[in-house]
Amino acid sequence: MAAPLILASSSPRRRDLLARLGVMPLRCESPDIDETPLKGELPRAYALRLAEEKARAVVRADDEAVIAGDTTIALGRRILPPAADADVQRDLLQRLSGRRHHCLSAVTVIAPDGRLRTKLADTIVAFKPLTTAEIEGYIATGEGLGKAGGYAIQGRAEAFVRFLHGSHSGVIGLPLFETRALLAWAGVIA
Repeated sequence: MAAPLILASSSPRRRDLLARLGVMPLRCESPDIDETPLKGELPRAYALRLAEEKARAVVRADDEAVIAGDTTIALGRRILPPAADADVQRDLLQRLSGRRHHCLSAVTVIAPDGRLRTKLADTIVAFKPLTTAEIEGYIATGEGLGKAGGYAIQGRAEAFVRFLHGSHSGVIGLPLFETRALLAWAGVIA
């Protein structure tokens, strides 16, 4: 019998991505952690740390598994914040315009026996050069607010992507290849 799964996220995108694997979480809990980068912390270490902290922050029964994810946008060694408002989003899109960036999508699973494993998908995304009108038009949709890097690839921003190398689902919020392997390891899926 498959272990029940707790999703340490309130993201409907992560729930939808799990459904693509035929997995429905028993419940979803939004972990309360401090997502401030540590001094000198690099993007890869940051994404891995947050995924693990989110998984550990959720209370689970002995027979339950937990899954948590973190999506971090990195421009070089710089961690880009989520778009808190239109001004931040404008700045983020201007920085990403015409450039390649890394979308680091970490996923952590805690198995029913308490063992923990984490995997990371590093996806290179290249945006076309964006005009002021394209940036302002995208901001007006409200689509990228609260999102890492200020955009949602599963929406209108996908039209800005001229090149993607890696996990499309990872850019959305949960790399399915890595997620499936971890869920199988934890006994959640066959």
